Amino acid sequence: MANTVLTSTKVTREALRILHQKLNFIGNVNRQYDDQFGQRGGKIGQQLLVRLPNKYTAATGRVITPQDTIERSVPLPNATQYNVPVQFTSAELGMSIDDFGSRILEPAMAVLAAKIEGDMLASVIPDVSNMVGTATSGGSPVNSLRVPLQARKSLADFLAPGSNRTMILSTQHNLDLVDALKGLFQDSGEISEQYRDGLVGRTAGFGKIYENTLLPRQLPGVITGSPTVNGASQGTATGWAATTSLITTAWTASQTNIVRRGDRIQIAGVFAVHSETKATLPFLRTFTVTADTNSAGAGAATIPLAPAIIYGGPYQNVSNTPANGAAITVLGSPTTITQYGQSLAFHKDAFIFATGKLQMPRNVHDSAQEEFDGVSMRFVTGFDVTNDLFISRFDVLCGWVTAYEELACVIAGN
Repeated sequence: MANTVLTSTKVTREALRILHQKLNFIGNVNRQYDDQFGQRGGKIGQQLLVRLPNKYTAATGRVITPQDTIERSVPLPNATQYNVPVQFTSAELGMSIDDFGSRILEPAMAVLAAKIEGDMLASVIPDVSNMVGTATSGGSPVNSLRVPLQARKSLADFLAPGSNRTMILSTQHNLDLVDALKGLFQDSGEISEQYRDGLVGRTAGFGKIYENTLLPRQLPGVITGSPTVNGASQGTATGWAATTSLITTAWTASQTNIVRRGDRIQIAGVFAVHSETKATLPFLRTFTVTADTNSAGAGAATIPLAPAIIYGGPYQNVSNTPANGAAITVLGSPTTITQYGQSLAFHKDAFIFATGKLQMPRNVHDSAQEEFDGVSMRFVTGFDVTNDLFISRFDVLCGWVTAYEELACVIAGN
């Protein structure tokens, strides 16, 4: 039987299918905005503003006080183009799609998936303020069901819906947890549906648990001194803000990187509140540091924090403004500067990933652009007549944003 020459459309669809199996993080986040990018007649440029739900306060009694509607949004950039260049002979185009997939598409899509997913994880995990586990120097084993249950509690406390919850574990955390729990990961129904790389199983209220080699480790700041808040009434009294610049003091003087981006801090007396009722919850609010910070000569430092400290109004997220002199605790203060491991529990809506459609070139041998499960890919081939080679490229134009960081929780450990 004569071989059938593979078309660009068939190659692109198969490449997307393989890529889809590789993306166990991106495959479980929100991708509902994909079709708003790069559409003919409706192009919006390199950025989309994603509108977040409005919040209001409830009251009692006959007399009302009308409240303003405060709109908020987060920018979703769509400007990073990822590609994998490949070349193959005309004879290889005559292979079956299975042979072509295993020899060319499988390794090409593996590196493309690793690059995109690794970059996204490194970008969004430092945005997540809530953390469970042990973030001390080197970390401790994640070897108890209590740790994923604490992550589940964090998601529930901040009103993450019960469905579409996922946990991705580092290889070390997966080793420790599976060894400790053993039979709890043997769901026969899940085993029969292991279509995405790294699928472990389900437990602790998470619909899917995956192993992922791309999770970044956190290098904490130097964290020396006995830092305190310097000045009362810091934060936002009402309204909405994305970050707060917290003025502090009593760090070790003139120290580089007292805290780094992704470090998490708590402030004495500043408790979390219920997102709807604003009732004070029985634990301190955790904030993430958004940029590396140095201390000045007298030990002063202004630390950028997210979420913003908002102590009143519909977007209130803490019980009160930090008191002057309130002690600051950096979670996981190291005795020596070493990295600790991070895994991630999250609801689908915590993060948004979007892909755009690229322009299709003219005067090429062949080209196609296809979409599968919210991910769009372009495949373009040119022919080198001298060497009888098809020189091709797979391209994905994409972007992402942390939309609701409170719907995610970092799991710290070894």
